[in-house]
Amino acid sequence: MVKALTKVVYKPSTQSTDEFTVIVNSDEFKRWKDGELMSVRSLDTTIPLTEVVDSFQVFFSNQGSQGILGQASNQQLQNVFGSHKDIDVVEQILRKGIAQAADEIKSGNFGVTNASTGSISVDTRGKGLRGN
Repeated sequence: MVKALTKVVYKPSTQSTDEFTVIVNSDEFKRWKDGELMSVRSLDTTIPLTEVVDSFQVFFSNQGSQGILGQASNQQLQNVFGSHKDIDVVEQILRKGIAQAADEIKSGNFGVTNASTGSISVDTRGKGLRGN
C-alpha cells in the first residue's frame, strides 16, 4: 500500500503566491508539533528532525499550490528565512507552515515516463558550428 504524503507549506506573506514546501512523515510531524506546543521555550527534542521530515529538500513554487515544484535556491532561502542551511530553513517551515495532505507531489522531474515519446523535445535544427 502506498503511504499517504503530507506536506508542510509556508507562505512568506498572505499576498504572495510564493510557497515553500517540505515533505514530512505525518505521524511524526504531529508528535513533534504537539511537543513543541507543550514546550514553553523550544521544540520537542526527543523526536529528531530526521524522523519528522522525509528529506531536507525544500521545494519552491511561485504559482501557489497549482504551480510546478522546483528546488529552492540558496538565495531564495537566505532572503526569506535569513539562512540557507537546510536544517534551519526546514525547522522554520515546520514551525510556521501549515500541514496539508497530498495525494501526489508533481515536480518538473516527476511524471516523465518515456522521454523518447516526445514529451521532452530537443531542437536539432540549430545553425551548427558555422552559424549560417
